[in-house]
Amino acid sequence: MDRGITGQYVPSIAGGIACQAFVPAPLPPQPPLQLDNKLAGRINQAMLTLGRLDAISTLLPDARLFLYSYVRKEAVMSSQIEGTQSSLSDLMLYEMDGLPGVPMDDVQEVSCYVSALELGVQRIREGHPISYRLLTELHRALMTSGRGVSKAPGSFRQNQVWIGGHRADEATFVPTPANELANCWAALERFINDVPDATDPLIKAALAHVQFETIHPFMDGNGRLGRLLIPLILVSAGVLSQPLLYLSVFFKKHRQSYYDKLQQVRLTGDWESWLLFFVDAVSATATQAVNTAQQLNALRDAHRSHIGNLGRMAPSARQVLDVLFQYPIANISTLVKRGGMTAATAGKVMDLLSQPEHGLVHELTGQKRNRVFAYSAYIDILNQD
Repeated sequence: MDRGITGQYVPSIAGGIACQAFVPAPLPPQPPLQLDNKLAGRINQAMLTLGRLDAISTLLPDARLFLYSYVRKEAVMSSQIEGTQSSLSDLMLYEMDGLPGVPMDDVQEVSCYVSALELGVQRIREGHPISYRLLTELHRALMTSGRGVSKAPGSFRQNQVWIGGHRADEATFVPTPANELANCWAALERFINDVPDATDPLIKAALAHVQFETIHPFMDGNGRLGRLLIPLILVSAGVLSQPLLYLSVFFKKHRQSYYDKLQQVRLTGDWESWLLFFVDAVSATATQAVNTAQQLNALRDAHRSHIGNLGRMAPSARQVLDVLFQYPIANISTLVKRGGMTAATAGKVMDLLSQPEHGLVHELTGQKRNRVFAYSAYIDILNQD
C-alpha cells in the first residue's frame, strides 16, 4: 500500500554539510496495515514455523547445546553484515583463548554480540521491559571491546550521521537528528510495550526493526542491535521460549532487497511489502533452524552408536562427544574441565577419534603440544545456509 512518505524531512548538518534528515512518524502505520489474503496467509505460515521452532527442545537431548552454537552462528552472520571477517571457528577459538585467523577486533565484536543477546534474554526473564534502560545496557555490552569502545557505548549519538555516499548531501539515507532521538525512541518504546494498543508480536517485531534502523540512535552497532531486537521481542511476548530466530543469514543472502525494502517503507509507506519480506525471512530461517536441529540430533545418535564400538575407550569417548557438542572446537584443557577426565585420557581419546577409520575430529595446529581439535561434522552442519 502506498501511504506516501512515513515521516518528515528536517534540516540538519552532518560533517559541516547541510542535509535533510528523516524523522519517522510514530508506529503503528496510518492508515492501518492492509492484511489481504496473501499477506495474512504468509503471516500464518510464519507463525506455524515459529511454533515448530519453539518445540525444538523436543528434538534434541539438550536444547542448551544447540542454543550455545546457534547463538554464535547468528553473532558471526550479524557481524559479517557489518563487514567483519570472523568465522564460527574463529569465534570458538577466541572463546577458548586460542588465536583466531582474523584481526582480533573482528572476533571481539562477534563475541560481544553473544554477550549482548544473552544479557537481553536474561533481563527479559527477570521481568524487565524493552526500554531505554535495557537498550543502552545492551549497547554497552555490544560495544565493550573491539572497534566499538570509542563509539560512545550505551549513549545515544550526539551528532548527525548519514548512510551511504561520501558526504551527507549525497547520502542514501540521513537518519533522525540527534535532538529528535529521545522522542523517537520514546514513541517506539511505547509501541513495543503495547501502549496504548497491543500489536501482534510478529508484526510488532517486523515494524519495530524498521523503525529502529530508521532512527539509528547510536554511533555504531545499530544494525546488530536492530537485528537482536527481533528475537528479544518474540521472547518477551512468549512466542519463543528461547531466542532461536536469527534472521541475519537471510538478510545477508538478500542484502540488497533488505535495504531496498527498508527505504521503500520510508519513502512510500509500503509496510505490507516489507512484512511479506520479513515473514518469508521468518519462515525460511525457522525451517532451517529446525532442519539443523534434526541433523545435529541425527549426528549425535550416529556418533554415539559409532563410539559404542570402541571397547574400553567407549565411556571416555562418550564423555568427549558430550563436550564437543557444546564446544565443537576444543583443546585438552577444555575436555578436562568440561568432561571431568584426566588430560592423559582426553589425549588418548582425541588421538583415537582423529584416526582415519573414525574421523570424528581433526587437529588444527599441527603441533604436538597445545593441540586444538575441531568436531568438523558439527561445524559443517552449523555453517550450512
